Amino acid sequence: MFLIDDILLAPLKGVVWLGEKLNEVVDKELNDTGRIKEELMQLQLQFELDEITEHEYNEKEKELLDRLDAITNAEEKEM
Repeated sequence: MFLIDDILLAPLKGVVWLGEKLNEVVDKELNDTGRIKEELMQLQLQFELDEITEHEYNEKEKELLDRLDAITNAEEKEM
């Protein structure tokens, strides 16, 4: 009976495993301070080259700085 259960649930377990791995990658990417700093530099370059407006720059900069602050605060709480 357990062998049949394992065989029937194998595809589901594979999908769950894949979802967990994708979640890990997304969390790592979203919480990578180096990546956020690169995005800030790229944003500033776009603004200096007049590819985006000052309003767009300010909105995106605030979003990125808020993410950076949240990561820093979370790291401090873990210590």
